[in-house]
Amino acid sequence: MIPVKSLIPRQGKNPNLRLIQVGGMAFRVNTRVMLLVGMGITTLFLLGAWGLTLGSFRLPLDAIAKALKGVGSRDADFIVLDLRLPRLLAAMMVGPMFAMSGAIFQGLIRNPLVSPDIIGINTGASLAAVFWIVTRQPVSLLPVAAFTGALMAAASIYVLTWRGRISGARLILVGIGVNALLSATTTWLILRLPIDHASAAVLWMVGTLYGSDWVDVLVLASALAVLAPLGIGLMWSLGVLQFGDLTARSLGMPLERTRLALIVVGCALSGVAVSVAGPVGFVAFMVPHLARMLAGPMTGGVFALAGVVGGVLLLGADLVSQHAFPLSLPVGVVTAALGAPYFLFLLYQTHARM
Repeated sequence: MIPVKSLIPRQGKNPNLRLIQVGGMAFRVNTRVMLLVGMGITTLFLLGAWGLTLGSFRLPLDAIAKALKGVGSRDADFIVLDLRLPRLLAAMMVGPMFAMSGAIFQGLIRNPLVSPDIIGINTGASLAAVFWIVTRQPVSLLPVAAFTGALMAAASIYVLTWRGRISGARLILVGIGVNALLSATTTWLILRLPIDHASAAVLWMVGTLYGSDWVDVLVLASALAVLAPLGIGLMWSLGVLQFGDLTARSLGMPLERTRLALIVVGCALSGVAVSVAGPVGFVAFMVPHLARMLAGPMTGGVFALAGVVGGVLLLGADLVSQHAFPLSLPVGVVTAALGAPYFLFLLYQTHARM
């Protein structure tokens, strides 16, 4: 077992930075950010435990504990293990994937108004997913189709925006246009469906976790286990890109390969999340702002914090959509109700500074 040395205070202006040495490796840790991540994870699991008790068939915590162990009643086992737990776990992972994707794209474009659901990345994933469903292709490959759609949308926006360099304002305008075009095409595809399939597709397009099962949980867990560490590893490069291309080149960074890696990871996070929950709006836009407000500039730790906050936000919104109203609503309705006013406020602030 490799010995881990004690936390060594890092000399500098930030007293929260510590240097951890593991064998011949050393890395910095912001103790405040790690504390916030721990608090977020605790909140997420407490919220999840409470969510398992809610519903038309109320269950006490001891009945839920027995069901999780597989020793509960048949009804309790079915409600907890087949209905509530898969949806709850899906929300816990879809939220982080949207949030991390938003953090990547906002940092990559260096514009706080950018997110994959505003500039057309999510809509590209949705179009590919709807096309995949309409043409009756294997459902097991739906995440791959959604990722491909997101990647193609990102490539189109990148090419249409490029004029020797990427302008944030121009990218937003191009992205909004591409988003409208892809959304119209998706609507056209849905109108070609039979009425019963069309209604389900429209519900999915709003963003919903209804019908999430253990297959979805497995897909999300596998994707998150691969993509989250890759995203954390790319945060140093993303931070360097904030200082401009000249600085990045002076440090020997391969710019285009770095941008391509960030785009691929961001599109994969968004595409897999869309394939399960649909294009849930504004989570990717809001959460990176909240994470930066809580912990400062985007680093690997703040990126992880954004994921945790995304999970808390989406799980909370899903519980509200299920239980706060007389009729169950798609979770995308609640996130849009939260995100749209925040977007207008941020847009007003940005305009006031110009």
